[in-house]
Amino acid sequence: MDALVNEPQAWRPVCRRQDLVPHSGVVALVDGVQIALFYVPQAAEGEIYAIENRDPRSGANVIGRGIVGHLDGELVVASPLYKQHFRLADGSCVQYPEQRLRAWRARLNADTVEIG
Repeated sequence: MDALVNEPQAWRPVCRRQDLVPHSGVVALVDGVQIALFYVPQAAEGEIYAIENRDPRSGANVIGRGIVGHLDGELVVASPLYKQHFRLADGSCVQYPEQRLRAWRARLNADTVEIG
């Protein structure tokens, strides 16, 4: 499952809307890959974001436990271990451009969260 945000893929269900926590992350296992899902109501770019849960620096699956916030006008999540910030929109790292998380398109389809 190597679908990136800019690569169109078929939409597939991963969880239900009630499984999400506003302004926080939850993790879904899809084809053996842990995906951190973030629900940010009223976000300018969208409400649901899906990025890889594995921190590239430590190798630990912890991104879903990170703190969601804004940095320089962008929606980000701070890694709980080394505190680097990843953009929710595309998984790129603010401080270290060589660090990147895979990112998937995500949406709410009625009460189902889907990635594509």
